[in-house]
Amino acid sequence: MREIVVISGKGGTGKTTVCASFAHLAESKVICDLDVDAPDLHILLQPEVKERTPFISGHSARIRHEDCIRCGQCADLCRFEAVRPHDGGFLIDDHCEGCGVCVKLCPQQAIDFPDNHCGDWYVSDSRFGLMVHAQLFPGQENSGRLVSLLKAQARERARALGLETILCDGSPGVGCPVISSLSGASLAVAVVEPTPSGRHDFERVAALCDHFRIPVAVLINKADLNHEEVQAITRLADDKGYTVVGALPFDPAVTGAMIRRKALTETDSPLASTLSAIWGRIRELAYAPRKRG
Repeated sequence: MREIVVISGKGGTGKTTVCASFAHLAESKVICDLDVDAPDLHILLQPEVKERTPFISGHSARIRHEDCIRCGQCADLCRFEAVRPHDGGFLIDDHCEGCGVCVKLCPQQAIDFPDNHCGDWYVSDSRFGLMVHAQLFPGQENSGRLVSLLKAQARERARALGLETILCDGSPGVGCPVISSLSGASLAVAVVEPTPSGRHDFERVAALCDHFRIPVAVLINKADLNHEEVQAITRLADDKGYTVVGALPFDPAVTGAMIRRKALTETDSPLASTLSAIWGRIRELAYAPRKRG
């Protein structure tokens, strides 16, 4: 079984558009959307939810006002300024980081510490196959932990069904959810825009892949917009040992496909055949024997 993770150093590079086409082209796979903070792969794939499970992570303190003696010790102890005066007593607001100091040291034990329901994760059927995805509630944290949970579920489902590939739409950037997205990956496919900032962000996420010894395939999107940057990215890839698997020109057909909630490979756009050839190279790289050391 191989895990292919489509990543980008920043948002808006076309990562999800590319991943949707790969999901259409790939056989024997589980599709996994790991961008849990702002997922959008489901918009194109329109999955039918079969299983919905709450994501429980962390705690938040809550004062039981009937037991509170209004001593104010919780407000004095809170380093996050989450406790504020309210209606003659005190209220713990959304700034609570769940450290539990107020819970432990309240003289009346008048503060509860319930689990946080941070979001939901789903197992769904899409027109391209089984899909595992999630949505954090606004402002919730622990996205890296949720990403790890989704990957574990995708692996479990793939093993149970005898599927050979897990195709992941990773989170943008280089933060905790991206690190979780890359964990155990066979290949990272970096979608890069040919701009100075795009190249800089690509260097950061590629360095993260190098740290975890994950091979990197490079797909340059909107490649006809800046020929000099395309050359710079290609030189960088050659120097670092990354494989440039292809380039896509800017094309309004991308927006047209998105409006119709279609993958590009489901349309008659010339980009469909280009993406098909690129997917063939990516699959070869993912299933090539890994070098040790």
